[in-house]
Amino acid sequence: MSSAPVRTRFAPSPTGYMHVGGVRTALFAWLVARQGNGQFILRIEDTDRTRHVQESEQHIIDCLVWLGLTPDEGPLRQSQRLDIYKHWTEKLVKAGRAYADLTTEQQLNELRAKAKEQKKPFLFREHRPVNPSPWDGKTALRFKSEPKAYKWHDEVMGDLSSGPEAIDDFIILKSDGYPTYNFAHIVDDYDMKISHVIRSQEFLPSVPKFLNLYEALKIERPKLATLPYVMGPDGKKKLSKRDGAKDILDYRREGYLPEALINFLATLGWNDGTEQEIFSVDELIKKFNLSRVHHGGARFDEQRLLWMNGHYIRQLSVEELYQKAKDFWPKEAKEAEDYKKAVLALVQERLKYLAELGQLTKFFFVEPDEKAILKLYKNPVDKQLAKNPPNYKAYLEAVIKELSASDFSVRDIQNRLNRLLDKLKSKPAVLFPVIRIAISGASVSPEIFGTLAAVGKQKSLDRLKKALGALENSA
Repeated sequence: MSSAPVRTRFAPSPTGYMHVGGVRTALFAWLVARQGNGQFILRIEDTDRTRHVQESEQHIIDCLVWLGLTPDEGPLRQSQRLDIYKHWTEKLVKAGRAYADLTTEQQLNELRAKAKEQKKPFLFREHRPVNPSPWDGKTALRFKSEPKAYKWHDEVMGDLSSGPEAIDDFIILKSDGYPTYNFAHIVDDYDMKISHVIRSQEFLPSVPKFLNLYEALKIERPKLATLPYVMGPDGKKKLSKRDGAKDILDYRREGYLPEALINFLATLGWNDGTEQEIFSVDELIKKFNLSRVHHGGARFDEQRLLWMNGHYIRQLSVEELYQKAKDFWPKEAKEAEDYKKAVLALVQERLKYLAELGQLTKFFFVEPDEKAILKLYKNPVDKQLAKNPPNYKAYLEAVIKELSASDFSVRDIQNRLNRLLDKLKSKPAVLFPVIRIAISGASVSPEIFGTLAAVGKQKSLDRLKKALGALENSA
């Protein structure tokens, strides 16, 4: 193998949205390029016109740009390179390594059915025409293989081998003039001087065929790296839409941070040999190595992604979080910027993704519903409150009296409520939920002292009195 400059590529087909498996492949290719001070190329493999989705290409670009994986070159489109493929197919025809294929779909199905009856694998080369028709440039073109055993090194899987039974003739150019993946990617990688081909394990069984084609074209192959599948949450099968393989841009819409998603994807089937889980992009570039990618499938654990995203949210300053959260406030949030920043500082510790902001902060902008308050008092989710329900009315009356004299600084609220615990002979796990329910009408909220201070004295007292009145009216 030559010591060529590092050039990697991400080569998706524009047939739908991007999910974690595809983006992880792009990330690993990007990391190899950055680590080697090389280039990362985006190539759009759009030769299957029957499955082509017009909007998909822009979606791919948007995903990469959002995650910071901006290509150094591209997008380069296979559909704009047909003359290049024709040049290489003509070389194969001239060398006697490709022939016109006039086989119909019905004939192919009959041959496959016969092989199945005989309980042996179907190999087209066993039915190769002895005197094929001259290729007129309009019919399909099939590669004429030369079966042999191969040994090769995979940058992830290690040393691999195959027998001649893995080699077969395959279509390289369809009758519509477009090349197949099996042919086009090899020409493209050579023409674009790709040093590392990093792709999913679904292509591993085809590698012997590719090696045979490299030899026929008399070109040197790049380094090959096979990535195991991203598995579903149960770890038993490949991740699918049903298991949560959603559109990558859905994570943006839900308020995940790109840094968190990059960290999560990088450690999905790779680690640096330590217990470290949080990596900056610079650390990933420095430490990433294909040889440390796991040989087995990586289990997709959305709870781990949530934890990781929450970690990144907590590392932000309130000002940074405010800028990122601008589109996630509840529609009722009309208050001034300073008020919103105070609210953010309170909920930042609880936020796992920004789309939670509406649910977690709505009560700061809208008075809680009386029915919700009464329901939570009647069927509290707090264990201590459910176990030892207090006299809610007496508690609320005591809180109203105590806080009416407060200057409503966090420290003063804290001191007064702690003193009230002694007066009532109560516990924080009982008194504080009673207050929280009245103020928020929710089963959870940020810490109570800061919450009361942020809501403000008049609003807090009004809500406490409203909760008291609701209890009295329901008696």
